[in-house]
Amino acid sequence: MSAEKTQVCLGEERDQGLLLAIEGAGSIGKLARGLGISQPAVSAWTRIPADRVVAVETFTGISRHLLRPDLYGEAALTSAVDPIDAVRAQAYLLLARLLLQAPDQRLLNELARLKGDATPLGLAMIGLARSAASGAVEAIEREFFTVFIGVGRGEAVPYGSYYQTGFLNERPLARVREDLTRFGVERRADAFEPEDHLGSLFEVMAGLIVGEFTADATAADRFFKRHIERWALRFFDDLAATPGADFYRAVAAVGQVFLSIESEAMTLPAAMPERVAV
Repeated sequence: MSAEKTQVCLGEERDQGLLLAIEGAGSIGKLARGLGISQPAVSAWTRIPADRVVAVETFTGISRHLLRPDLYGEAALTSAVDPIDAVRAQAYLLLARLLLQAPDQRLLNELARLKGDATPLGLAMIGLARSAASGAVEAIEREFFTVFIGVGRGEAVPYGSYYQTGFLNERPLARVREDLTRFGVERRADAFEPEDHLGSLFEVMAGLIVGEFTADATAADRFFKRHIERWALRFFDDLAATPGADFYRAVAAVGQVFLSIESEAMTLPAAMPERVAV
């Protein structure tokens, strides 16, 4: 038995979803290579990080409902997590995934099947579905590079420090790190973006909403007001107007409406009706 296979067998602290992914890939090393990250990073996981679920599903062919049933399975909707909150968390994870990485073909196919209605959010979802259905993976990858990376800097800058101070890596980033430390959230070994990247902040929101982190019931609302509400809607407005954005203009439309709903809902008294479902 190889050393790598021994690791899998001895991974008693790994949850069932992660063990399924390792088995489906063939080994920890093969899983890491398939995801484009280091083997030590994957070896340190006890379960699949929320923002990696879609990528692992794509590589292994194992359903996300099996990989992270707490986020995508029936348990997410029947546990102590309110069903609407579970849907909110999934919306945050979807936006996080699209802001942190260009979508692959499997995700585009899923986005193309999104349904909507006559509400502002429903119409934005229909627009995203249409953009996904008509978009090509290679073109969207080039768009992602132009919009978010660029030569020197991209056209859109999704960092809290930049929007609140005009510079990167300033006090807003330090405040995010302070709160993450309080929640017991450690920076992943394979993470390259600063923690005030909007995609990273959305991942944290999803974790807070479903109770993944050590925090009280009001932590998600406080985190949103402290680190997201002050600037994220302006970012999506700018993204929608970015010359290089095509597919990501549709993503911006979803972000604009979703954050407006979230902001409005957080101003309502606790006894008021629940948030509009996404």
